[in-house]
Amino acid sequence: MSDMTFPLPDVGEGLTEAEIVTWHVAPGDDVALNQVICEIETAKSLVELPSPFTGTVTELLAEVGQTVPVGEAILRVSVSGGTASEPVAEPAAAAESEETREAVADAAASVEHEDAGGSVLVGYGTGGAVQSRRRRGGEPLLHGAAAAHGAIPVAEAAPILAKPPIRKLAKDLGVDLARVAGSGIAGEILRDDVVRQATQASLFRNIATPEAPAAREERIPLKGMRKQIAKAMVASSTEAPHVSVFTDVDATRTMEFVKRLKSSPDFAGVKVSPLLIFAKAMLWAIRRSPEVNSTFTDTEIIRHHFVNLGIAAATPRGLVVPNIKDAQDLSLLDLARAIEQLTITARDGRTQPAEMQNGTITITNIGVFGMDFGTPILNPGECAILAMGTIKQKPWVVDGEVRPRMVTTVGGSFDHRIVDGDVISRFVADVASVLEEPALLLD
Repeated sequence: MSDMTFPLPDVGEGLTEAEIVTWHVAPGDDVALNQVICEIETAKSLVELPSPFTGTVTELLAEVGQTVPVGEAILRVSVSGGTASEPVAEPAAAAESEETREAVADAAASVEHEDAGGSVLVGYGTGGAVQSRRRRGGEPLLHGAAAAHGAIPVAEAAPILAKPPIRKLAKDLGVDLARVAGSGIAGEILRDDVVRQATQASLFRNIATPEAPAAREERIPLKGMRKQIAKAMVASSTEAPHVSVFTDVDATRTMEFVKRLKSSPDFAGVKVSPLLIFAKAMLWAIRRSPEVNSTFTDTEIIRHHFVNLGIAAATPRGLVVPNIKDAQDLSLLDLARAIEQLTITARDGRTQPAEMQNGTITITNIGVFGMDFGTPILNPGECAILAMGTIKQKPWVVDGEVRPRMVTTVGGSFDHRIVDGDVISRFVADVASVLEEPALLLD
């Protein structure tokens, strides 16, 4: 037996430090090669780290909440001869492997109770002691993914069939899974079931006003994701001269088109929303105004002939902007799948650094928060960000008559160093024209 230490690795380009968010092991626990041992938060993403050893944990060298420099040891493990030389999987690959996901899903299905702290999810435990595979005080013995991820055995409960990402989504949206009727096989709760339940509730579901804190003030350390967001937003607002334009749009035909897509067999099982049409409209409009898909440098303007389409996503840990690589090559169906996967990954806190790099243009959908419009700040390095407000019924003049129509507001902010008013106006008008008549996408 010998003691080995595990230094914090660089899980993304240029990473210098990361914060320990959750430990999934404790001293005395047995760990297997590539078993998830902890989660770290980099500048904008949550990453699971797999164990590079098979052995027994002897010491945790960093505490939850501690920021650790890359290369500093965070874990000590007592290993048997030869086990330390086995290859180590990349953290992102280990976290996203199909085998791991299936194992976690099986473990979640067997845990049929949500305790007072909420669902027990990968990376979002209840804050109690980490469960190991050793029997303690007569507790049931846990195996495999259930042991690795801190699943808590419960004697009795009503069955709730939902995979970890669905449980996390329900928690974020304030949905009680016990009240949701699952539409999946054997009553499994699916993503659409949770979203439907959340939609039926009031946007302001937490009507009760919380009690005022006893303390006169609270000091929150500026670190991790919030520190990175602040730095990026200040850089963007001070370096790029923003100019914004917006227009109201009759999106009735878009809503009808979305309804037809939802009933189409080709889109069965795929999330379809007005955001899909908005994204496709942007891709169409970029071909007509390629200047908006550019980056400004001190010596040149780089015009991109590919589109890495960023989707701004609000997560429990803050704003992230992952992007869909080469979105210009995707069909409407493939784009729908890509948006759905991007959204689920972001909400689960699993967006990896590479997924947020090299974006060329961004969408922000503030309509999901009930807002009509706002003036978004550019994602650093990009020329344009478009926003779509809520779509709701309003009076609209059609052929000289006032009729109820589904109306939204679209527009955005642009880097005035790269594009002038005519380009900006034409681009927004093109996007609006597609929302008014989606048949233009067939051109």
